[in-house]
Amino acid sequence: MYSKSVWQIITVKERHIQILGIVLGAFYAIFIAWLYLVEPKSIEEVPAKAQESIENVTTKTQIAIGTYEIDRAKFNEGLAAFRQDNFIVARDNFEKSDPERRDAQTQFYIAYSFYRQGFGRVSNDDALFKQGLEQMNRVIALDKNFKSGDADLQLKTPIELKNEFEEGLKVTATDFNPFKVLRERK
Repeated sequence: MYSKSVWQIITVKERHIQILGIVLGAFYAIFIAWLYLVEPKSIEEVPAKAQESIENVTTKTQIAIGTYEIDRAKFNEGLAAFRQDNFIVARDNFEKSDPERRDAQTQFYIAYSFYRQGFGRVSNDDALFKQGLEQMNRVIALDKNFKSGDADLQLKTPIELKNEFEEGLKVTATDFNPFKVLRERK
């Protein structure tokens, strides 16, 4: 009888060992697949890639359960850079604050930064205006009734800003008006 209970203990331990082996094998397979997916260039890059992967999974989970929020600290950094006319840094911070492009306000500021950077007294930067126009379409798709509450912005709605982009991309006779250099950026 003693030997039977020992055999049962050994059998249970063997099953636990088998299950543990399967679990470890699965984790190893997932790790190898992850390495192929993120393609780190060196061992030093692995922690950064892991952190990025965790952030992506966290963001996707937040979207799935309806708790997605922008990173307010990055948004505020972007807003500060926007107010200092440092539009490239502003866009970078806005994009980092809303990686899933789900916040209409953040996306509106990104579009507005394209407008302000691309505005020229003599001519507009068509490449920046085209990017801004694409961004405006994204804002309209997110919230067609969006209205900015920022007192420093002259253009408050996506429709107003989209109109500025469209007018800036057109070549008309007024583009050759010498008084055009006196116009102010909005």
